[in-house]
Amino acid sequence: MKTVEEILPGIIEFRHALHRIPELAGKEFETSALIRARLSGLGVELLDPFLGTDAVALLHGGRGAGKNVTLRADIDALALSEATGVAYASEHAGRMHACGHDGHTAMVMGAAEILASRRDEFAGSVRFVFQPGEENAAMGRDLVAAGALENPTADFVTALHGMPGLPVGMLALRDGAMMGSCAHFKVTLTGQGGHSSRPHLARNPVTAAAAIVSELEGMTSRLVSAQRPAVLTICRIAGGELANVIPDTAVIEGTARSLSPESDEILERGFRETVEAVAKLRGVKAEIEYRLAYPVTLNAPGPAELARRVIREAGMAYTELPESSLGAEDFAWYCRRYPCVYAKVGTGEECPALHNSKFDFPDAALSAGIRYLVNFALAALA
Repeated sequence: MKTVEEILPGIIEFRHALHRIPELAGKEFETSALIRARLSGLGVELLDPFLGTDAVALLHGGRGAGKNVTLRADIDALALSEATGVAYASEHAGRMHACGHDGHTAMVMGAAEILASRRDEFAGSVRFVFQPGEENAAMGRDLVAAGALENPTADFVTALHGMPGLPVGMLALRDGAMMGSCAHFKVTLTGQGGHSSRPHLARNPVTAAAAIVSELEGMTSRLVSAQRPAVLTICRIAGGELANVIPDTAVIEGTARSLSPESDEILERGFRETVEAVAKLRGVKAEIEYRLAYPVTLNAPGPAELARRVIREAGMAYTELPESSLGAEDFAWYCRRYPCVYAKVGTGEECPALHNSKFDFPDAALSAGIRYLVNFALAALA
């Protein structure tokens, strides 16, 4: 049986190899090839890709049939230029692992190596999911819909994410909402262009956009209870190229986030009604694109309590998260269909923020994540 101490040097080397070759959502060809090559030496059942760049493998226990535990990692990177200065920095210009997905992948791979050496200890199976496209594309939805967690059906699912500000290796979670939802919206307003000296002969989409933004800014407080966090943010407004010409079109883009599915429904309905009403009043046409790419990530009570017990019995550092995050995560799509628990692992109090050009998942946090994943899998199957 392998130990964390034995495999850790190889896992660190594996993470560094991943860090050098960051790839964007849906294009993780080098990354998935590296993952598949390592899995192929573990005696697992390596499944054909469901989405092209995913890697899913099943480890069958030596004690016969039983439950299934699924361990998930995300594998994509961000369109950001790296400024860490590490020896294993990105070799792909304009791309880097600024969200720690190389660390998440390394931890699940480490768990796979240890569990493969201990397969005779359990009945049932462990599924290892290396998922593409978490950033922006939310490909977790597609992977779940494609049946990646079926045959056998997952009885428990868990995932880890690095958390700057938390001591290195400390684990953390909470019941209910761990991460918020995120809906992306885009409104294209079409009016009638004209000269700035004759605005009465035009239908100005820019001033219509300004009126819509003003109404949307106060929408959440009007529609959603103050007891339920929700936020709508306008991130982009664009229209026209010249200071004396009224354009034909203007665009508004942003996100809406909450911590409850009920609030998500209220936000979308209110958003559409508000935009359409103001557009009609201003005499312009509104084309609305509104997509809930990331639902709320909800920890199920049973798996969450199992995770706490596993951490406690292993003597690992733990803290209960005092509040949810309004950041989003497509692990939410797993949680909608299967009993899930999503946990955080500390990357250090002084660690740069996620999505920062200086972020680098610390090697010192890998062992804690591997221990958690191995112990969770064995406890869930026991």
